Amino acid sequence: MSRIAPVFEALRAAGRKALIPYVTAGFPRREDTLPILRSMVAAGADVIELGVPFSDPMADGPVIQRAGDRALAQGVGLTDVLAFVADYRREDGKTPIVLMGYANPIERMGLERFIARAREAGVDGVLVVDYPPEESAAYATQLRAAGLDPIFLLAPTSGEERVARVAALASGYVYYVSLKGVTGAGHLDVAEAVRRVAQIKTRVPLPVGVGFGIRDGRTATAIAASADAVVIGTRLIEVLESGDPAQAAERAGRFIADIRGALDATATPATA
Repeated sequence: MSRIAPVFEALRAAGRKALIPYVTAGFPRREDTLPILRSMVAAGADVIELGVPFSDPMADGPVIQRAGDRALAQGVGLTDVLAFVADYRREDGKTPIVLMGYANPIERMGLERFIARAREAGVDGVLVVDYPPEESAAYATQLRAAGLDPIFLLAPTSGEERVARVAALASGYVYYVSLKGVTGAGHLDVAEAVRRVAQIKTRVPLPVGVGFGIRDGRTATAIAASADAVVIGTRLIEVLESGDPAQAAERAGRFIADIRGALDATATPATA
């Protein structure tokens, strides 16, 4: 069993929503990765999504693409990402870490080898954007057998068949992409996202997190009205790249603390 389910159970009992920041490993500099993780967790992050840099990130907008390019220029790849997780686990054995990325680096390493190394490093879940649930039964089974959660995406265009497939395969949580398009694109229709998440939760017996378009405490709180978690990536990457890399971790902590405060202001502890 990974660390993810107990975190969501504790948050649910406290009436709180999970805050899941996404950062690209190795950005803005290789040496900033661990300080950024520490700062975000200290500021109230519940789960970390750690992006694996990839040269052709089809689902990512220009902001996250830039972050990936800068990490790749420093030679950061999947092996380095696993090393970052292993290093972080020496000081934090509680915060779940989910790797988010694409199939190519995993296929190059070999799925079985990747799963073994991810488990050894202390990874809790894996979200591979281009592993469709219709073709991922064996992959999901292998992950769960190793104690890792296979996390899948749902989108505004996902039909009932795909929702049912994800419900059957996923564990940990489900990531609802609130926008049609890449990360950071378009305008978030909060009312539509809230409505769609409520529908998904009638079909999927897992926590549902929402990402792609949440940029501040106001939108995070509005989405949390129906979602179990909010995922923030593009805006956080913008914060990290907005100044001196030496202060990137400090900026990340302040940003996450603001979102955490907004979410907790509406917390409603469960009653017995």
